[in-house]
Amino acid sequence: MLTSKQEIIVLGLDPGIADTGFAFLLKNNQVLTLLECGSIKTAKNLKLADRLLVLESAIKKLLVKYPVDLVSIEKLFFARNVTTGIDVAQARGVIMLTVAKVGKQILEFTPLQVKQTLTGSGAAQKRQVGLMVKTILKLAKVPSPDDAADAAAVAICGAWFNQKLSQVQ
Repeated sequence: MLTSKQEIIVLGLDPGIADTGFAFLLKNNQVLTLLECGSIKTAKNLKLADRLLVLESAIKKLLVKYPVDLVSIEKLFFARNVTTGIDVAQARGVIMLTVAKVGKQILEFTPLQVKQTLTGSGAAQKRQVGLMVKTILKLAKVPSPDDAADAAAVAICGAWFNQKLSQVQ
């Protein structure tokens, strides 16, 4: 269970094999601040195993960049392309294993949960979620690329969920 400390750093991750979005949020009392966001890219010409190694190495570096208290990860959503979904599932597995190895707590959120939490509607479009990320974090523009904005949305869910846990304790 998470502690109720006043300040935490949440790492949000939007898993993918080609691009994995990441976002670091500082939650200080009720205020959320975006520290950094971006995307981990793997080269398409690499074999899957090598792409997974690149992803593992990048996640390890992220986990030591800031004193992360909590990691929020988006759950897999299968679209029409099952092959892509399987590759993304493998990337997600590598991410979760890498995070678990350093003992960080993981919170998982489905795309539907993220949309409902940020916009109030599970049918929200990606643009609507991005605009809510911009509004909630008081940013001048929606984070870019899309994977980074999605990771920020997942991190917001983690920060808010942690807040609810803290109030129960």
